[in-house]
Amino acid sequence: MPSFDISSEVDQQEVRNAVDQAAREISTRFDFKGTDSSIELGTNEITMRSISADRLTALRQVLEEKLVKRQISLKAVDYGKVEDAAGGTVRQVATLVAGINSDRARDLNKFIKATGLKGVQSQTQGETVRVTAKKRDDLQAVIQACKERDFGIPLQFGNFRD
Repeated sequence: MPSFDISSEVDQQEVRNAVDQAAREISTRFDFKGTDSSIELGTNEITMRSISADRLTALRQVLEEKLVKRQISLKAVDYGKVEDAAGGTVRQVATLVAGINSDRARDLNKFIKATGLKGVQSQTQGETVRVTAKKRDDLQAVIQACKERDFGIPLQFGNFRD
C-alpha cells in the first residue's frame, strides 16, 4: 500500500549559516555602527539584541532576508515579544519551530479526512503524520491539497513508498 510521511523540519546547518551571514552584515553596515547590535544562535532559538526597538526591527529584517536566501521558511521562526535588557538595550528571542505537535497533527488528520478521497488514511507517528492510500494518485492529491492550505508551519513530504 503506497504511503508517505508529512513532517516539519528545519535544516540547522542552513540556520547557522544564515545567522553567521546576518552577524557579518550587521558588523559592517553603517546604520548598525555604535548600536551594539548582535545576533546569536542557541540550541533552538536565535537571540537578537540592539539599542532600540527600531534597530531591532532592522536586525530582524536582515535575519529574515538571510533565512529566505537559504530557503528556510519564515513559518519555522516564532518571534517572542521585545523585552528590555540591561544597559538600556532591547532583545528579542526567536524560537525555531520543528516537528508537528499533537494539535497540528490533529488538524492535519482532520483536513486529510475532509478531502473526501476514498481509501486515504492518516495517522500520527511521533512528530510526523503518515498517510496511506490504495492509489498513488490519491496520495498526490493529498500532497497538493496540503500545499494549498496554510497550517502555520512548513511542511515537507517525504519517505514516499510504493
